[in-house]
Amino acid sequence: MQLGRWIHTGGLLLGLSVLLGGCATAPKNSTSDTLDQLLADPALHGASVSLMVRDARSGNTLYQHNPRTRLTPASSLKLLTTAAAMDVLGPQYRFSTQLLSDGTRQGAVLNGNLYLRGLGDPTIQWADYQALAASLAQQGIQQVQGDLVFDDTFFDAERLGTDWSQDDESTYYGAQISALTVSPNDDFDAGSLLVTAKAPVTAGRPVTVDISPATDYVQIGNRAISGAGNSYGINRQHGTNLLRLSGALAPGKQSRQLVSVWEPTQLVANLFGQALAQQGIAVQGRRMIGGVTPTTATVLAMHESAPLQELITPLLKLSNNNMSEALLKTMGRKTVNAGTAPAGVAAVAGFLTRQGIDTSTLNQVDGSGLSRRNLVSSQNLTDVLLAASKQPWFDAWYNALPVAGNPVRMAGGSLRYRLRGTAAENNLHGKTGSMSGVSSLTGYVTDAKGRKLVFSMVTNNYVVAGARVKALENRLATALANSTDY
Repeated sequence: MQLGRWIHTGGLLLGLSVLLGGCATAPKNSTSDTLDQLLADPALHGASVSLMVRDARSGNTLYQHNPRTRLTPASSLKLLTTAAAMDVLGPQYRFSTQLLSDGTRQGAVLNGNLYLRGLGDPTIQWADYQALAASLAQQGIQQVQGDLVFDDTFFDAERLGTDWSQDDESTYYGAQISALTVSPNDDFDAGSLLVTAKAPVTAGRPVTVDISPATDYVQIGNRAISGAGNSYGINRQHGTNLLRLSGALAPGKQSRQLVSVWEPTQLVANLFGQALAQQGIAVQGRRMIGGVTPTTATVLAMHESAPLQELITPLLKLSNNNMSEALLKTMGRKTVNAGTAPAGVAAVAGFLTRQGIDTSTLNQVDGSGLSRRNLVSSQNLTDVLLAASKQPWFDAWYNALPVAGNPVRMAGGSLRYRLRGTAAENNLHGKTGSMSGVSSLTGYVTDAKGRKLVFSMVTNNYVVAGARVKALENRLATALANSTDY
């Protein structure tokens, strides 16, 4: 394996480092030795690694190994998506969901259609839809003579990203994308339901099942029982909303699991129908999915999300895929009036180009990093970190990144259990990425002399347990935090 080198930033040695790339011949030092040893670890034999360390202020390269090799980054791609969103949409951008009509009022009767128009909000919850229905009732409307139309056309009808794995289809992190969706929790896992199974104390009896938010949109095939073995699981049958529960759950215990639904817009239709009924509002017409709201329709009620500068915290801390995809398609709608992934990717590329980053050196196909067709290098990722640090919204974005070793969930995020007791604890702000055979860690860390560094390590095609590669990323972060080299 050809190893990288710690590159001194003065005179001749810098010139040589540029000429020789990953095999610069600057004299080695303790940090260089540590990183060389890390790359020589048996866990990386046969794997592909792209690694780059740079000075956060000057951008000078301090260490590199295959810095321009394109690899699958997994969730580190969210750095590109969220940075671009802060630029394209703006820190104060809010998603909205609107209730509109093209009809006229006659007492308590609305003569015309009622439209529920989704504008991509992945944070809206059941209580918010109830509030929209309550607002309609407060206006004195008790009957709708027309149709109830659910408008999700702000985004296209492509529910999944390019080349997403079939294995992820029923998981919350692989949930379908819709402009009109619902989240079951404050983590904003849109397009999913929370399924709680409780095992009776008596072994052999069926588990009880609770769905939140409560809906009959899904069907339950319950073959799970109370018993030993810890084999309980849920699977959603492809193309349906049949949830199959099987296996054994320990007596007296419960399991809470998020499961994605097939067609989130129709789940919203089911729930909003319930919300209207709770308010005593009757709809005489049909229920229509995917209709377009007329431009002449009047807004009767509206729900708005928190601003983007706040939403990026749960997105980045918890690596929320559906929120990332919603941002991508929203950027497409904002820039070229097309709520599609390709249009969103073009918007991200536009942001990168404005920062002087050559987009011909990478490939992006989704917003979350779930596709293996995404290809970026450690140089691309550190370029984004450097560019972001110069933006007026940087502080909000930086603070939204997971903080190594911080036990508070919405501070440490995906890094809260890592690097505790090291110099990187409560120091490193970064983004993780994980898929089978893919691991990445990209972020900012301050060394022992107070110099801020940016770094990225992306590893693909390893066959060892992922924890071994994560351990190497931790060694990298610790070495950088302890570094005193200049």
